[in-house]
Amino acid sequence: MVKMDEQKKEKIYFTIFKIATFFSVVLLGFILIYIFVKGVSVINLNFLTSMWNHQDITKGGIFPAIIGTLFLAVGVSIFSIPIGISTAIYLNEFAKDNLFNRLIKLSIRNLAGVPSIVYGLFGLAFFVLLLKFGTSLLAASLTLGCMTLPWIITTSEEALKSVPNSFREASLALGATKIETIKMIVLPNSLGGMLTGSILGISRAMGETAPIIMVGATFFMNYLPKSAFDKFMALPYHLFILATQHSSPYSREYALGTALVLIFLVFSLNLGMFVIRYKLRSKKEW
Repeated sequence: MVKMDEQKKEKIYFTIFKIATFFSVVLLGFILIYIFVKGVSVINLNFLTSMWNHQDITKGGIFPAIIGTLFLAVGVSIFSIPIGISTAIYLNEFAKDNLFNRLIKLSIRNLAGVPSIVYGLFGLAFFVLLLKFGTSLLAASLTLGCMTLPWIITTSEEALKSVPNSFREASLALGATKIETIKMIVLPNSLGGMLTGSILGISRAMGETAPIIMVGATFFMNYLPKSAFDKFMALPYHLFILATQHSSPYSREYALGTALVLIFLVFSLNLGMFVIRYKLRSKKEW
């Protein structure tokens, strides 16, 4: 009788999970279909490769916003991925398990939940005003890099923990140093998880609007940024202005078209890294 009750509970739980999954997929599918149907009509070669025309948006394109978003993603990656992975290696492989280090780990996890607008205020105060980088691509990249660091550190640390300790012990027993063990054993077997966390962080940064408004993004530019200290256009901010403030009767369609391009860029980035992660995991022998 008790066993039957447990089986009924299991079926109820699985049913709830299936229903939740179904509604999540349906909702996501509805949003994507709506954006595609409403936004695909404005997407053409001119829309993707032309400079923005603020007076008549039907004659311009979002090329500066696409390039600015890509530059931003590269800048965030250069700053956050090496620091994030290095920090995770130190915390998991070298740091002692004491109160101080546990507080550091807890603080990092808490930082992952801080609203993005707070990072924008920090970037404005520290990078723009204190370091005098001005409102620029560099300041925006560093600000978003700080925002993504907690994500990358946490996911990289979890990826390192997934490598069995027996691998480390066997390597050390064979005479390898700790550095050699990390380089030859731990990192190859945890790189896939690290890439996943890094890409999730970069994808989040590519879709942020609030921080970049404060530190360098602008709605209208008729040229591409020539240095890291120039202002830039970005797809999220461009989308925000079109959807809420632009007076053109075509602004809604062009906002949805911009959203579709942004989704495609993020999807392409994730797809590429998932392919790399799959190839790395296929090489594992455990």
